[in-house]
Amino acid sequence: MEFVIKGGTVITSTSSYCGDVHVKDGKIVTIGQNLSVNGANIVDAAGKYVLPGAIDAHTHLEFPFNGTTSADDYFAGTRAAACGGVTTVFDFVTQRKGQGIREAVAPRNALCAPKACVDYSFHVALTDLTPAVLEEFSAAAEEGLPSYKLFMVYKKDGLMMNDADIYRALERSKETGTLIAVHAENPDVIDLNIERFQKEGKLSPWYHYLSRPEAVEAEADIRAIHWARTLDAPLYIVHLANYEGMQAVRDAVNDGYEIYAETCPQYLHFTCDVYKRDDGRNFVCSPPIKGQKSQDALWKGIKEGYINTVATDHCPFRQEQKDWGKDDFTKIPNGCMGVENLYPYMLSEANKGNITFQKAVELCSENPAKIFGCTQKGALEPGKDADIVIYDPSIDFTITNEKMHSNCDYTIWEGTELKGYITSTYSRGQLVYKDGEFLGKAGYGKFIKCQRQKNS
Repeated sequence: MEFVIKGGTVITSTSSYCGDVHVKDGKIVTIGQNLSVNGANIVDAAGKYVLPGAIDAHTHLEFPFNGTTSADDYFAGTRAAACGGVTTVFDFVTQRKGQGIREAVAPRNALCAPKACVDYSFHVALTDLTPAVLEEFSAAAEEGLPSYKLFMVYKKDGLMMNDADIYRALERSKETGTLIAVHAENPDVIDLNIERFQKEGKLSPWYHYLSRPEAVEAEADIRAIHWARTLDAPLYIVHLANYEGMQAVRDAVNDGYEIYAETCPQYLHFTCDVYKRDDGRNFVCSPPIKGQKSQDALWKGIKEGYINTVATDHCPFRQEQKDWGKDDFTKIPNGCMGVENLYPYMLSEANKGNITFQKAVELCSENPAKIFGCTQKGALEPGKDADIVIYDPSIDFTITNEKMHSNCDYTIWEGTELKGYITSTYSRGQLVYKDGEFLGKAGYGKFIKCQRQKNS
């Protein structure tokens, strides 16, 4: 397929300009003004913005958790992604005891490949940090798997890594050019708080937040950053949600350390007051949504460049699953939806003047591509994959679950008003979404081998 997107405003992470984009065989051929290509189809983008497709670097599709499985399988999750302008997703694979890194990924890739509608890659959540697994960092990275997540929480579930594990993993990551990511919360304080609330009969969703308040996350953020600084090893903090953690990231970066921070749209839009609502259980995720001071700190971190990526932690559960915990917050499956809302929300914030469109592209596309080594993604440049979004800034769009493309039967974003909306999504030159309609197909998406550059 060959076509030219004409007359739009091309948005990059550093600039915007009127230009045409020539696409052939799934690649961007050239970008210029008044392009004329014999035989090419013309896509009229007058009055619209042309941007690189987003990369959601944090999803949990078909994810077994809390005695159930997340609502979106690999088809539904990537369908929703396509309809939200996300052209690459990173899903998490959880290593089982005794497994190697590549051994853990193989069955998940086999499950994903026939269903994925857009391109995908994997992070591996390590639970059994044996000498063999540490040794495998290098070989796994060579095969396109350079990023590993360590849980500092979920001790009772057998997922948690202790400080010695974090230290050893960071040491090895520095040697191999790989990247350690952490879910940072203090498990002992959480367990203590939960035990007390259970004895007192305090079981509403509000106590999910109070069992894991700002300090519980902040302490773990600071601890992980301390070990990374001690070893001068790179560190990526997933779903950062609190004020003190944001301060620790800022200090480390200002001191010259390679620390990356990711936050999520739910932390930027909602506050912990949602847990007092009648539907508060639908917002239960971990770390929980925090208070206004933390939200303000995250937005400041974005504007100052200390937040590097915005991703979703997309892990939705249907209403009947969330209702397991209507009378006991400890029984609520943790997770919220977001993959279809990520780019529209951040672009709306740009359209409202809260950030620039360039910043939205940087956070949602260019930075995740650079950090994780997706060399063919993340920018509108000749030679890169034609992952392209067309955005109409004049549309007024109200999010309702009826308009979404997830398997979930509600959305936490119900009623949210957006300024501007995505009208078309191209994945490697293939039109997969247009004007509210999904046009893609299962099995089109392909596994992306990431090649992360080792800093000298």
